[in-house]
Amino acid sequence: MSTRSRALTAAAALLLVPAFFLPIWTIDLVAPQYPEGIGLEIMVNTIRGQGEWDLQNINGLNHYIGMKEIHPESIRELAIMPWLLGGILVLGLIAAATGRKRLLQAWLVVFVLLAAAGLVDFWMWGYDYGHNLNPDAAIKVPGMAYQPPLIGSKQLLNFKATSWPGPGGLLAFASLGLGVLGLWLDRSRGPLRQNAGAAADAQAEDPRHAAA
Repeated sequence: MSTRSRALTAAAALLLVPAFFLPIWTIDLVAPQYPEGIGLEIMVNTIRGQGEWDLQNINGLNHYIGMKEIHPESIRELAIMPWLLGGILVLGLIAAATGRKRLLQAWLVVFVLLAAAGLVDFWMWGYDYGHNLNPDAAIKVPGMAYQPPLIGSKQLLNFKATSWPGPGGLLAFASLGLGVLGLWLDRSRGPLRQNAGAAADAQAEDPRHAAA
């Protein structure tokens, strides 16, 4: 790997450090009774309300429509995610330090697979919360489910739910992008070096140059 590619890989790995402290994903809820909105922040190791009482208020609303309460300590993925993120960070730094292209390629593959698995798991979590409702709930709307959108906006009764990557999630996407850029720059540099080497060999074998 070139020095530039190694520097980009190191920068990509270090971009993951703030993701330990910033929201990975956010869910916002706006309704007439909550004009300023309430919401959730999904961190790497917990889920918290955007405001002091938001998680409590959301759990109260969920109770009326039959959704399960959100208890971060009961979500096993939140105990695993810090270790996975830390592993990705360390693997990226090792790839940058050793300069081995295969390690960079492995890092990108693992990164993409874990990111895809995380999004699928998030969707399944939202599906479970939004569809598996208590049949004895106070408010029952036939055929209604309350799964929040994975990304974008969705109307849920009188609430507009919006889901987007948070600052930590955006930094993770930027980290992946820098890693891909580092690999691309290194791959595009390879043919140039090969062509230059081939030209030098041909010049050395040319009798005219030998005579000179």
